[in-house]
Amino acid sequence: MKLLVTGGAGFIGSAVVRQAVAAGHEVINLDALTYAACLENVASVADAPNYTFVQADIRDRAALDTVFSDHTPDAVMHLAAESHVDRSIDGPGDFIETNITGTYHMLEAARAAWTAQGRPETFRFHHISTDEVFGSLGKTGQFTETTSYDPRSPYSASKAASDHLVRAWHETYGLPVVMTNCSNNYGPYHFPEKLIPVVILNALAGKPLPIYGDGSNVRDWLYVEDHADALLTVVQKGAVGRSYNIGGENERTNLELVQTLCTILDEMQPKAQGGSYADQITFVTDRPGHDARYAIDPTRIATELGWRPSVTVEEGLAKTVRWYLDNEAWWRPLQTRHGVGERLGGVAAPKASA
Repeated sequence: MKLLVTGGAGFIGSAVVRQAVAAGHEVINLDALTYAACLENVASVADAPNYTFVQADIRDRAALDTVFSDHTPDAVMHLAAESHVDRSIDGPGDFIETNITGTYHMLEAARAAWTAQGRPETFRFHHISTDEVFGSLGKTGQFTETTSYDPRSPYSASKAASDHLVRAWHETYGLPVVMTNCSNNYGPYHFPEKLIPVVILNALAGKPLPIYGDGSNVRDWLYVEDHADALLTVVQKGAVGRSYNIGGENERTNLELVQTLCTILDEMQPKAQGGSYADQITFVTDRPGHDARYAIDPTRIATELGWRPSVTVEEGLAKTVRWYLDNEAWWRPLQTRHGVGERLGGVAAPKASA
């Protein structure tokens, strides 16, 4: 296939690009190269004959029209998004513009190109989203593809809005779309503002390992290479108009996750002064609107498309820690980028009284 991947210099997008190029697909990587993007993420495929990079913003309709005209992709894999919940609390405007307005421009550019080509049935617009659009679970239950939307943060609200746009463009204009909602990703090339890289890098630097609240919030952890494999499966085999939830089947509390990381670090790189990295764990004030639990029911993608995750959270965390230990030249410069290492999203305006 000829794939147009938006956000292909980001964390998940670059994993998709690397796998797609290795599988022989022709890949056009469109990325604006904002703060969380890094072309080193795709350096291993940069010289491949079936890879092209285009620097463009998904909010720039003229640039998008040019990309579609120049490359006539068979499918779009739309991953470009602002994704950090804490940043969305401090500055929601970027999330509205990129995740909602940007998705609108992508849909319109794709629709125009698809129409100009005679509306081929084989075309696909694959929109990649998050389980956070479904809100927060209690101690039991899982999100399914029919779970009602209940976003709780500016980030998840902006992604929910983009999901609705994609469904509307399918129903109104017939654009052949597929959609996916995934659980929390982790793995190599994870930008160092998210929980797992923060814990690894703070541990190595002898800094506190911050855990929001009491650490009881639960997430389902999905190894990024597994996710990329699932996304390529969906874009090739998914039914038009269908959504698929992608989970790692690896639920852990934040505290359990951090403790596991500390145990792995204790084994791979023991502290020179002795003791455990777990001694650095520090509980900090929770962020506003922190969802209690996410969990995905992956039955549909397993039964319809035959996909299941292959990496357990223990295996994936060990691979991730080893990667960060071996790739300081990648993460060290990123720690100087705006906001990295700072406490973000810690203050919310008081709610108005009834």
